[in-house]
Amino acid sequence: MGAKYFLAAVMACAVSASAGAQAPKPGTLETYKDWTIGCDNRGRCEAVSLLAEGADWPDNPVMVGISRDAGPAAEPEVWASRDAKGPAEYAFLVDGRRIASTTGMDGEAKISGPQASALAVAMARGFSLEIRSGARLLGRPSLAGSGAALRYMDAQQGRAGTTTALIATGPLRANAVRPAPLAPTVIRLPISSGPAPAAFWREELTALGSFTGCAKEMRDAQPLEQHRLSKAEALVLVPCGSGAYNFTSVPVIATGVPGRRTFRFATFDYQPGWSEDAKHPMLVNASWSPQQARLESHAKGRGLGDCGGSESYVWDGMGFRLVEAAAMGECRGAWHWITTWSARIAEKSGH
Repeated sequence: MGAKYFLAAVMACAVSASAGAQAPKPGTLETYKDWTIGCDNRGRCEAVSLLAEGADWPDNPVMVGISRDAGPAAEPEVWASRDAKGPAEYAFLVDGRRIASTTGMDGEAKISGPQASALAVAMARGFSLEIRSGARLLGRPSLAGSGAALRYMDAQQGRAGTTTALIATGPLRANAVRPAPLAPTVIRLPISSGPAPAAFWREELTALGSFTGCAKEMRDAQPLEQHRLSKAEALVLVPCGSGAYNFTSVPVIATGVPGRRTFRFATFDYQPGWSEDAKHPMLVNASWSPQQARLESHAKGRGLGDCGGSESYVWDGMGFRLVEAAAMGECRGAWHWITTWSARIAEKSGH
């Protein structure tokens, strides 16, 4: 079996090298005082409020954010998020002056159009923000750093010096703003119907534990999670450690008939989860959707879920291709993670 594993490893390296030529490059995040911002590969930017440095988690926190697509015609959107049910009025007051209002549902409220532009500018220039529902105060998200975050947004989208900028305004018309980048297209191979993969034989489990280096963790975990990819291949999520809120697994492709299956590490065009210092891919809190041929990894920075990173991939018949990535680098109360990469999905024809 050793020779087969060696061949599988060589094949995996070849696929990885091929994918690496067009490897996705998710955007990075920047933090300015109590605001963090990031932009994805399509030029869409999101700025999100944070709790003040060292502040305790409030009883009912309210988070506010500003997002904007790339391109000359795109307008900003301001949103607020909290834990609530049903409809409610949301009024946004900057320095005591009511700038915008809307009706939200289940704790989510959005302001768009000219109202959103006016509110974003007021927030960047103001000192205090209050979000109210009638006479009731819902929250006071910090505005410290919001102006710098929106200036960064203007620069990243090529708006600085134009009439479309929120902060770095200038005399240039909207046609001076660069167009939004085209979304990359990822081909997804639909999963064929058929019986579930057969349970592993004892000898196969021993070989799989040796191959992944996760034999000890496998003994203490639940049965291996297997998912059909095709008549001959299956995705195996091999348990390889767990903590209070993060469960790690190694994604392996099993090929062949029961009792004589061979293994290779699944390949990714962008390494997921905690793969940085590992010799093979490591997923965190992994989940698989056969209907969408979609594999998810979601690593929490802490139990509250207000920081971490996530990746979503689709199966293209040879490996997993990144279709969405999101991150939140600051553990300061922002449960809305910023999208740093997105792609358009197309079905592989002839399947």
